[in-house]
Amino acid sequence: MDATLRAWSGCRRRAAAILVALAGILSCSAALADRIKDLASVQGVRNNQLVGYGLVVGLDGTGDQTTQTPFTTQSIINMLAQLGTTLPLATAQSFQLKNVASVMVTANLPPFARIGQQIDVTVSSMGNARSLRGGTLVMTPLKGADGQIYAQAQGNLLVPGAGAAAPGARVVVNHQLAGRIVGGATVEREVPTALGQGPFVHYEMGHTDFETTQRVVEAINRELGPGTAQAVDGRVVRVAAPDDPNSRVAFLGRIENLDVRPAKTVAKVIINSRTGSVVMNQTVTIESCAVAHGSLSVVVSTEQKVSQPPPLSGGQTVTTTQSEIDVKQGGGTLIPLKAGVRLSDVVKAINSLGAGPQDLMSVLQSMKAAGALRADLEII
Repeated sequence: MDATLRAWSGCRRRAAAILVALAGILSCSAALADRIKDLASVQGVRNNQLVGYGLVVGLDGTGDQTTQTPFTTQSIINMLAQLGTTLPLATAQSFQLKNVASVMVTANLPPFARIGQQIDVTVSSMGNARSLRGGTLVMTPLKGADGQIYAQAQGNLLVPGAGAAAPGARVVVNHQLAGRIVGGATVEREVPTALGQGPFVHYEMGHTDFETTQRVVEAINRELGPGTAQAVDGRVVRVAAPDDPNSRVAFLGRIENLDVRPAKTVAKVIINSRTGSVVMNQTVTIESCAVAHGSLSVVVSTEQKVSQPPPLSGGQTVTTTQSEIDVKQGGGTLIPLKAGVRLSDVVKAINSLGAGPQDLMSVLQSMKAAGALRADLEII
């Protein structure tokens, strides 16, 4: 009897251990899953860019120098004319208004924006102003790509930067020539946004990936029934949606929260040639190879020498230039790199070279040419 109880107890412990392991696997897979709204967007539902030209007033002597920015002067003349004040051009050209600056105003008109809705705007200097801090944007129309006015912007700027200057010294913290107005524009015209085409709604994937697209189709069909979603290509998924607008919104909200485990991303190394930054994703691997890296420096020094004749000799003073060239090459021993299948292994192998960011770009390019770097190399 005791043996039977011990066996039964052992079976229960093993079953509990299996359940715990399965729970861990399921939680791990759930943690790796993304929502469809993070992977795709509804076709046609997008932002629209708006742009306008305006004036910022109320600056504390940090505006444009109107003698060097004639468009600021012309803008002031036009604005005053619209407000009923006419000035002769000759008088206006002598303006020295240091509290006015010409700016470009940009904004994003979100989808389904309605008349009267407030949107944020960004104001950027386009003249030679020193700072926009403390300024007020005068009413500025914002136009779309079709030339129509979609919003009007006006308000006080919030500039995060600060600075101070004195003869021979200047201190600047952050950027002072761009600011933001929260809710600074009012929508005056709506952009029609169609939520789908007829009985279908199309989802556009963020990246072209056939495997991830197929997994999205399978997740939708598993939740809403076979045939609900179909893959048009590696980027677009067509979904049959209800015709009633209220039901369609609820239907799309249900789809957006479905979990999908995306496929592994393409192995890629991004190199910024301007800053020397190197970024690689987790799928980058390397094959076994040997790398020798050394530094080469060339120093050219020039010295001016003067040859002066003795007194009363009748000779002339001669100036000669002597140059000296010194070439130094650092030791570049051959370092073997082991094959790495994880990002941490790749980082350790590359760090063992002791190369700086600029030299690392050359090393990675050489490894790619030799076939040892299993990744796409992209230079931006």
